[in-house]
Amino acid sequence: MSAPPVARTRRRRPAWLPYLPYLIPGAVGFVLIIGYPLVTNVYISLFSWPGGLAPLEWVGFDNYVALWGDSAFWTSFRNSVAMILAMVVVPTLIGLLLAAVLFDYLGRRFGARVASVLRATYYLPQILPVAVAGVLWNWILNSQTGALNVILRGLGVENPPNWLGDPATAMPSVMLVLIWVQIGYPVVIFMAALQRVDPELYEAAELDGAGWWRRFRAITVPQIRPETFVVTLTSTVAALKVFGPIYVLTRGGPESSTLVPSYYSYLNFFDKSRVGYGSAVATVLTVVIIAVAAVILVLQARAERREEAGR
Repeated sequence: MSAPPVARTRRRRPAWLPYLPYLIPGAVGFVLIIGYPLVTNVYISLFSWPGGLAPLEWVGFDNYVALWGDSAFWTSFRNSVAMILAMVVVPTLIGLLLAAVLFDYLGRRFGARVASVLRATYYLPQILPVAVAGVLWNWILNSQTGALNVILRGLGVENPPNWLGDPATAMPSVMLVLIWVQIGYPVVIFMAALQRVDPELYEAAELDGAGWWRRFRAITVPQIRPETFVVTLTSTVAALKVFGPIYVLTRGGPESSTLVPSYYSYLNFFDKSRVGYGSAVATVLTVVIIAVAAVILVLQARAERREEAGR
């Protein structure tokens, strides 16, 4: 009598296998668009190379050592603090207040359509091309024919400031432009976040006699904390790698007063023909951006854990 057949054990497929066809295009795009250029940039930073068909001369970490004593490099990173202030801190605070006013006050009093129109108005600078915004603000801030100085002369100011040509006023002027460009982004994000907040919370607080400011602190701010982290993260990364407005408005001047790391890397790449050195600047900037983003994500995770523990 023959033995009964042994039942075949079916191998379980890995849980990630069904997702593989969807992951491959993204992985290929990441390698081609981000991975390969990043590795190439790090590789070039180890050479002295003027670009073009000239040979690469191996220098190891000499470019990074030279950065340590480069005053312009450190000035560019100090100026990045002003960029963070202009693109993260001020727009986020003002955007949060504006979103709360539009949603909790104007939207309830004058209707959602009025709030939507005002939201689109605040967001308009975000969709303007950088070149168009630069031409507009160059026309406003021009020391001779600019609209602002024409108004000041009409008010009796004999020698109005050279807004973009004076080291004392160039950075505040650029910061003003960046605030104007950036402020619509948090307004849109925060207003979208407020749509998911239970309106009964506001109604109950209002019935208890809580004014607008009390409702803002007790309901609005805690409820949209995740979106606040998103705005902070994305805006900080944008501030650290800002390039377009600096290129259009000041080209890093005058006297390096508005120089930022991305534009300093560009100067070394193209104007000074120090491609290896410019690659080193870009590599350090990439490391700084990754480190700052990691810190923000860790803080967000801790805040979420504390919130869950408090429930």
